[in-house]
Amino acid sequence: MKLTEAEWRVMDVLWEQKESSLGEIVEALRSKKNWNRNTVLTYLTRMEKKGLVTIKREQEPHRYAPLISRDTCLKAERELLIKKVERGSVGDLIAAFLKENKITSEEKKRLSQLLDDMEV
Repeated sequence: MKLTEAEWRVMDVLWEQKESSLGEIVEALRSKKNWNRNTVLTYLTRMEKKGLVTIKREQEPHRYAPLISRDTCLKAERELLIKKVERGSVGDLIAAFLKENKITSEEKKRLSQLLDDMEV
């Protein structure tokens, strides 16, 4: 499931707070985005249709909660990146990152341990 940048912002609030009212979400986003109440409500309604959030309408004020975990979304994003950038090759993607970015000796040890644990 690919989220838009706006959906990531809203989901970050919901993942952090677990369940929120519209006002709480608007307030949490106020420092990051200058969205008004109607904008946030529009996003939440669309996100409900996409199966990302649930709206508990039996409560007043309505409560909004995530239906999908951050880990699930991150995994989907990683899979899309690998397919898009390196044609499905995880090794090529990691090699490209390592060529272009310096890692600390601690990160190198952690990466080496991960590879050892995977019995690669």
